[in-house]
Amino acid sequence: MVKLNKDQTIGLALGGGVVLGAAHIGVLKALDELEITVSHLAGTSIGSLVGAFFAFGKSWQEIKDIAQELKWLDISRLSLSKYGLLSNDAIGNIIIDTIGNVAFDEAKIPLSVIATDIGNGEKVVIAEGNLAEAVMASTCIPGIFNPVEINNKMLVDGGIVENVPTTTAEEMGAEYIIGVDLNTKHDHRKPENIIEILLKTFDYIQHSATKLQTEEAHFLITPDLSSFNAVDLDQIPDLIERGYKDTATQLKEIM
Repeated sequence: MVKLNKDQTIGLALGGGVVLGAAHIGVLKALDELEITVSHLAGTSIGSLVGAFFAFGKSWQEIKDIAQELKWLDISRLSLSKYGLLSNDAIGNIIIDTIGNVAFDEAKIPLSVIATDIGNGEKVVIAEGNLAEAVMASTCIPGIFNPVEINNKMLVDGGIVENVPTTTAEEMGAEYIIGVDLNTKHDHRKPENIIEILLKTFDYIQHSATKLQTEEAHFLITPDLSSFNAVDLDQIPDLIERGYKDTATQLKEIM
C-alpha cells in the first residue's frame, strides 16, 4: 500500500465480474465523497461499461439509475450463431442510447478498454474508434456471448488477459493506480444452470492471473462480495452499497 498524494494523476482500473460490477458504482461514490479525481480510466468487461459511462461524464448517481433499471432482456438476447449462446448487441445499444454513438476521443476522461483476441490469445487495448463496439467486445464472455469483430480481430472478454487492468492504467500515464478487484471475496454457491457454470469456470480461470496483475496497483480495493452471485440483477442496490462502504473504509488507509 502506497499513500495517496492528491497532486498525482490517478488511474482507476475497474475489473470484471458480471453483475458484481454494480459495486464499481459504489466505488465511484466513495471517490467522489473523498474528492479523489480520476484522470485515467481502464476497464475490463463490466468495468469497461461502468468506466465508459463515467469517462463520458455520467455521475455515479446517473450510473446507479441506469443500472437499477437493467433486466437481462435489456442486455442480452438469444443468438443463432455457432460462436455463442447469446448476443450482447443490447449492451452497445445501451451505450448509444445513454451517451450517443461516440468515439473514444470524445471522452472527458481518457479511457482504455481491454479485450482479448481469441485468435491468438493476446491482449487488445482499445482506446480509439467506436465506444459501443469496444465495450461489447470487452464484455463478451466466451461461450456465452458472440465475439465482436474489430479491425479483423475476433474479440472476447478482456478478463482472460487482464481482469483488473492496472498495467494498462499505468501505461496510460497515471502516476498512482487504484485497482478494483471484484473477485477476491465472492460467492461459492452451487451453480444452478449452464450460464452460471460457464461464468464460474471463467472466474476460476482468471483468478490466479489476477493476483499477479493487481501487484501493479499502488492500492487495491477489494469489496467483500461473498454474499452475492454474479447473475442476479436484483442484487444491484445492495452491491452498490457494499462497494461504497468497503471502498470508503479502505480508502481511509491511504488518505
